[in-house]
Amino acid sequence: MKLTKTYYHIAFWLLAYFFWVYIFRNNTLVLTHAITIQFCYLVFIAGNYYFNTLYTVPQLLNKKRYLLFGVALIGGVVAGALLRVPVSMLVNKYLFKVNQVRFNSLSVFFDSFVNILFWVVLILTAKLIADRIKSQRYIEQIEMEKAANELDFLRAQFNPHFLFNSINSIYAHIDKSNKNARDMLLVFSEMLRYQLYECNVEQIELERELNYIRNYISLQKSRIDERIRVSFCGDGVSGNIKVAPLLLITFIENAFKYVGFNEGKENCIEIRLAYREDSLEFSCFNTKDSYMSTGVANASGLGIANAKRRLELLYPGRHRLDIANNDHHYHVTLTLQNV
Repeated sequence: MKLTKTYYHIAFWLLAYFFWVYIFRNNTLVLTHAITIQFCYLVFIAGNYYFNTLYTVPQLLNKKRYLLFGVALIGGVVAGALLRVPVSMLVNKYLFKVNQVRFNSLSVFFDSFVNILFWVVLILTAKLIADRIKSQRYIEQIEMEKAANELDFLRAQFNPHFLFNSINSIYAHIDKSNKNARDMLLVFSEMLRYQLYECNVEQIELERELNYIRNYISLQKSRIDERIRVSFCGDGVSGNIKVAPLLLITFIENAFKYVGFNEGKENCIEIRLAYREDSLEFSCFNTKDSYMSTGVANASGLGIANAKRRLELLYPGRHRLDIANNDHHYHVTLTLQNV
């Protein structure tokens, strides 16, 4: 993606360069002069453009520091015009062999300032308008997907009171001596209550999400082979941290669903959470055998794809997801920034 953007930038500046050479050659300059002069302008115009797009726009304009933005914009153009004066002098002297007695530094500075300012403002304005249109389309897409998700949720919704009454009835009919079954049903009821009543928000306290994860792990440990070691470490995460609900559980479900058992080898599921410098770091590792490799690649694709899409919508530019998948293990690492 970054390489593609680089090609786009190179293509744009080449087209701008050829455009300027063609226009100004027809008006006042011969071809060799136009090629050299417009290249000099290109360097200073491009330098000012990237100075503004990488610094002044995100750090000043987007933060409504308009006065500083104006000063920085003009200051960059002035710096470019000042630098072009000695460059023009050297080009005239050594390339065009022009008599330096007639060289007017003030005139060169003024012409450079006007030209650089005009093209930088023009290109920067076009870039801001394009970004605005792209951002508006992105917002509209999110709103449409949100509405579609809400409609799907309403269509799939069932009567929670009936469900909990049924769970209570089943709990009452389980023999009191079967403590494990009764405890599992209580844990399941708590997880279901969390999904139905607490997850209808964009952000939820991480501690509540961790409690749901612990309950899920507790239920799954009773299902899988007891020789598979399961470890979960999230106790060190504290503070007023909020995350999107039910985002991490997809990767954990995938680990329990496809964990493999190999005789003579350590088989494990390792889940880790850590919070460092405003970033939440999540890791989920599970062993597998070669027989399950194809199954993991095919069967888990939809859940992982949905999780990736949620990350793009909820944490655009603020997440990094890496997945290592081979014949022996499946390892997910996810970093959420500024949470």
